[in-house]
Amino acid sequence: MKLTSYGAALEVTGSNHVLDIGGRKIAVDCGMFQGHRIDAEKKNREFKYDPSELEAVILTHGHCDHCGRLPHLCASGFQGNIFSTPACRDIAGLIMADTAHIQAKDAEWLRKKKPDHPFQPLYGIDEVVESLNQFMTVGYGRSFHVTDGAKCVFRDAGHILGSAMAVIELEDGRRIAFTGDMGRAGLPIIRDPQPIGDVDYLICEGTYGDRLHDPIEDAEKELAQVVNETVERGGRIIIPAFAVERTQELVYYLHKLTREGKIPELDIYVDSPMGTNATSIFRVHQECYGPEIREVFLEDHVNPFGFDGLHFTSSVAESKKLNELTKPHIVISSSGMCEAGRILHHLKNNIENPNNTILIVGYMAAHTLGRRIADRLPEVKIFGESYRLRAKVKILNTFSAHADYNEILRYVKKLNLTRLRKMFLVHGEDHALENLRGLLLEAGVKAVEIVEPETEYELP
Repeated sequence: MKLTSYGAALEVTGSNHVLDIGGRKIAVDCGMFQGHRIDAEKKNREFKYDPSELEAVILTHGHCDHCGRLPHLCASGFQGNIFSTPACRDIAGLIMADTAHIQAKDAEWLRKKKPDHPFQPLYGIDEVVESLNQFMTVGYGRSFHVTDGAKCVFRDAGHILGSAMAVIELEDGRRIAFTGDMGRAGLPIIRDPQPIGDVDYLICEGTYGDRLHDPIEDAEKELAQVVNETVERGGRIIIPAFAVERTQELVYYLHKLTREGKIPELDIYVDSPMGTNATSIFRVHQECYGPEIREVFLEDHVNPFGFDGLHFTSSVAESKKLNELTKPHIVISSSGMCEAGRILHHLKNNIENPNNTILIVGYMAAHTLGRRIADRLPEVKIFGESYRLRAKVKILNTFSAHADYNEILRYVKKLNLTRLRKMFLVHGEDHALENLRGLLLEAGVKAVEIVEPETEYELP
């Protein structure tokens, strides 16, 4: 058995790992690369292997950096099944359709700016629909056939709705698990990460391998503080947030804080068509809910994703009208890393006002606008124009859906370390993975490898 990573090796985008089981190849995730436009464009178009040789794809969750290239993979010759949980398929379909829409808009914009520019979208909505026909959905805990000599089972990763750790078992009894993106215990909507049992090899993410999050219990208190301080200044709060999971968590907490009288009643705008659609998906997949949301809202017949003061904008005209508002309010808009979408317009119009707050509630990859804002650079470029960063920038690490290094260590220590032959670290920047590797070795893991891009590793 051999493992090769073609994305998310020493980086946090473009997850794509290929497992060769006696000549039969399966992929785990096929995500979009994000970052510098030219570099990302080249990486996204090229596959370093023949897609037609893959027998199956296992999708761990529906974030763009894990599913975003699936339509391109299918259009490039892949004809096998794409296995995921039911909620994951729905989320991935939404994300991929939105990605197709953004690419079409980008191409249109580039043609206006540079008429001779050869850029064409990676795929369109037709390719998205075709790829969705290749999905096979399987619930958590149900074993399914992947390819000859290998079966798989999904365990809840606790990261986003429908996210899964994939545990693959071979005929000879060897078991290899992919964490995908590992979530955290205690998140408000979804369940905690589930045990995966004994494994021989573990391919583990390390996004926060060198950082610790603030306790999840502090989320409500810190969010309330940001809201109250900004309202006192008469400003508005702009929150770049992933349309899936983070947006719904924020709505959940803001609803709860309002009901408890910890923040004033004010208008909250989810200015993201995808965020609106994702919230609808959350409403139907209650099988993924954790106990808190089930007890607090469902059993009391209260809709956690709908209340007075919450508005879902749909049209561009509605989005533009938000700039005319004078009272303090909250705008939640995608994309989470500030690379595309309506959030760019809200940042452009609000970033230079010191009364406003830009609230960072998720990971910002290197070379993204979100990272530059999180790093508080005095000046940033939006739509090619320079803007002074005068708004307050507040980072709430409590909202991260990725496990930090202590949470990863706690999870790994519950595994049978006598059986675990080796861990492979992916989905992290080099300094984060180096730190996590040292901690894992100290914790008793026999061997830990930081995966290099396009390097083949033997798993005997």
